Amino acid sequence: MPDLNIGGQAVIEGVMMRSSDKISTAVRIPSGEIVIKTEEYKSLAQRYKVLNLPLLRGAVAFVEMMIIGIKTLNFSADIAMQEAEKEEAREKGKEYNETEKKSNAWMLALSAVFAMGFGIAIFFFTPLLLSDLFGINKEAVFFNLVAGAIRLTMFVLYVWGISFFGEFRRIFQYHGAEHKSIYAYEMGEDLTADRAAEHTRLHPRCGTSFILIVALLAILIYAISDTIYTVVTGAPPTLFVRFGIHFALLPLVAGSSYELLKLSGKTRDNAITKFLIQPGLWLQCITTKEPTTDQLEVALAALKAALGLTSDDKVEAEQQALS
Repeated sequence: MPDLNIGGQAVIEGVMMRSSDKISTAVRIPSGEIVIKTEEYKSLAQRYKVLNLPLLRGAVAFVEMMIIGIKTLNFSADIAMQEAEKEEAREKGKEYNETEKKSNAWMLALSAVFAMGFGIAIFFFTPLLLSDLFGINKEAVFFNLVAGAIRLTMFVLYVWGISFFGEFRRIFQYHGAEHKSIYAYEMGEDLTADRAAEHTRLHPRCGTSFILIVALLAILIYAISDTIYTVVTGAPPTLFVRFGIHFALLPLVAGSSYELLKLSGKTRDNAITKFLIQPGLWLQCITTKEPTTDQLEVALAALKAALGLTSDDKVEAEQQALS
């Protein structure tokens, strides 16, 4: 199966798809229409060849996709809020005021920054703190095995817990729709909801698998860095020194994980690769749910727009990002 340059992300009532030269986000509004925003896209690695070097391109792509992901989520949330505000205005017999749109966007941006900081504190620092409290900070390998196990357990419990909430479940359904649509494209099939529905919702190049690879690879890289620090200084790193070193090495972990994920996509039919990527696919049983036909249509609309194909079932949104 070819590893084509297409990827995506589930958003609020929609899907974002990214091709080599476009980013398209499709969102279904309460009226049933699909709103699409399409932007030209050229990655930093494409624009600057030096950033396309192995490992470096992964770290760059990691940061780049975080920024794109936040923007995309903000767009879908902005659409959802606008529709809710319009409905509220209609119920009150008032005219919808669009001047509040910017303040909503700023609030979403601040929320995204807070969420990132909270995520670092919970999933990055807390495992180190707990492992340190267990008194195993002198053994670099064992310390990072325990910290890695805590980090993975916390993440799995987190995604499992939020999967029971209605809104998150719908996002997980759109996540499944994204995977099924990409599978149909990779197989060279007609991009229809019926054909996409026939495919599995578990994909080896999924961001969920990437997070799992990051967590596992971090155990190895951080164990090596802690050992080197101990050898050089004669003492194991303290909690905050260890946090600083690990955080500084995060681009290396992300870059290495990116290369492994790309390799797994290209060799997904290999028996060894199938065995190694299986844990990531198991985790996707939580982070993806079976989509409805309507949700598949949204994912396919985003995919077609990202590929520059036409779609009869869409309403073109503003081509510039909402601010």
